[in-house]
Order: sequence, then structure tokens, then C-alpha cells
Amino acid sequence: MDLFSCKPVDWATSHSPNSELTGKALGMTFEARGRPQDVMFHSDQGCHYTSRHYRQLLWRYQIKQSMSRRGNCWDNAPMERFFRSFKTEWMPSIGYRSFVEAKFAVNNYITGYYSRVRPHRHNGGLSPSEAEREYWINHKLVANIT
Repeated sequence: MDLFSCKPVDWATSHSPNSELTGKALGMTFEARGRPQDVMFHSDQGCHYTSRHYRQLLWRYQIKQSMSRRGNCWDNAPMERFFRSFKTEWMPSIGYRSFVEAKFAVNNYITGYYSRVRPHRHNGGLSPSEAEREYWINHKLVANIT
């Protein structure tokens, strides 16, 4: 999630949560944002984020790693809030019938609803996509003036 706009940038799904899955999501995010420099990745201290595989990917992409202190969920509040919203606004209480159905629903929630429709107080009531769009419009205007 890009904390500027609260927009999920990319994600991956798998039958088993492991460092390969988190590494795949990191790689897709890095490419989707155009291989940015001076980036910090923040997470909790889960084994997926502390694994050698994941730390090597961060090193390869030259991304700084930041982690919450043990038991301190406040540092990771935006992601915790995202998952809470997904579970309460979108996920059926009985779960999904299949992995394919779950993958489709997750994609639809993130790209269709959460990023484009759902207003965020952090963005002054704008959706994450709209907040990013306005930033780039204003950024180009400022860039053209100078």
C-alpha cells in the first residue's frame, strides 16, 4: 500500500502464505511503480518479511526495510485497517467456495471498490485513485510553471 494515497499498489494470491508469495507481491509492486528509488517498505515482524529470501529481494531492489516493534500494531495500522475493511465490507461471513472465487473477489475489491470508489478520510474524502490523480495533475501544473 502506498501510504501517500492509501492505495494498494499490487498484491499476490497463493494457496499457502510464505515468503515466495510476499516476494512475488513485492516484485510486482516494484515494477508497477516504475522501479522507484529511495523507497521504504514497512511491515510487521512476520516470518515472511524477515526471511532471507525476502530480505534479499529488498536488497536487490534497494528498498529500506522498516518493521514494527513486537506487539505494536500501530506502526502497521494502514494495512490492518485495509484488511479490517475488506473483511467487514466485502468478504462473505462464510468465506469463499473456491480459491478462484476468492482471487476474483479480492481483485474486484481492491481495484474496483477500495481504490476507485471508497472514500478515505486521509484523502479528504477522495478515493485513493482520485487522490493520486489529483496529485499528478497538480504536480504537472507546478512543474510547468517553473
